[in-house]
Amino acid sequence: MKTEYDAVLAALRDEESSVVDTWLTEAQINDPGQRRTAQTDATEILQLLRNALLAGGDPSRFESPDWSNLRAALANLSTSRAAKGQSAGDTSRFVLAMKKPLFTSIQQRLAGDPAAMGGALWALSTLVDNLAQHTGTTYQQAREDIIRRQQEELLELSTPVVKLWDGVLAVPMIGVLDSSRTQIVMEALLQKIVETGSELAIIDITGVPTVDTLVAQHLLKTVTAIRLMGADCIISGIRPQIAQTIVHLGIDLQGVSTKATLADALALALRQTGWRVTREQ
Repeated sequence: MKTEYDAVLAALRDEESSVVDTWLTEAQINDPGQRRTAQTDATEILQLLRNALLAGGDPSRFESPDWSNLRAALANLSTSRAAKGQSAGDTSRFVLAMKKPLFTSIQQRLAGDPAAMGGALWALSTLVDNLAQHTGTTYQQAREDIIRRQQEELLELSTPVVKLWDGVLAVPMIGVLDSSRTQIVMEALLQKIVETGSELAIIDITGVPTVDTLVAQHLLKTVTAIRLMGADCIISGIRPQIAQTIVHLGIDLQGVSTKATLADALALALRQTGWRVTREQ
């Protein structure tokens, strides 16, 4: 380990408690509950930093195995803060707040040797900057994972397969229809056809704002998959604007039953499946 880190190690060894207190004050963490959590995080980071330096870890090679435990702790810090909705900036600033108490300790220890003090302060600053940079990177990755999971959950929730009648299923589509969503709809619908033995599926696009060539292709792929399962399909929600767009684009929906409303599609489905619904006199 380089000699400029000797003063850092001495501070981590002799002043851990006071370093943590000053760190939390500098980070402006005043809420008692948040302060307890931050104190645990800060103490763990300081201990792992000390262990890595004692093991001879080179801060310029922060991705080396010597720093693996500290990297994992910073990743956990980023993930927990991302899950709580805290920003990447706040998370990085928390790590950077470590500088002040350690700077103060180094200045006191090396007051009689300005050259050594300058080297130690620069080394510490570079080291803490690496920790903050790693924290920001892992925060971004954690946030992207959270957003991706939320998008997947929203897609599943926005494409429910509803049993309207014995042998008749319906999928109300709301929002933009893209490849990934079409795949989810297709899988959910085909699985439901197998489970219920339904003969007919209604795809309702009343909530789809626009229909272009790509959306039409997705719909036709879904219809083809349904027919391969031995069932038939009706597309409902064909509004005047959508009908004009389909004609203008030259999209061929021949062989596919279409209706203006879900009610009309259900009435057609009942007739095709042999049901007759009459109003009681």
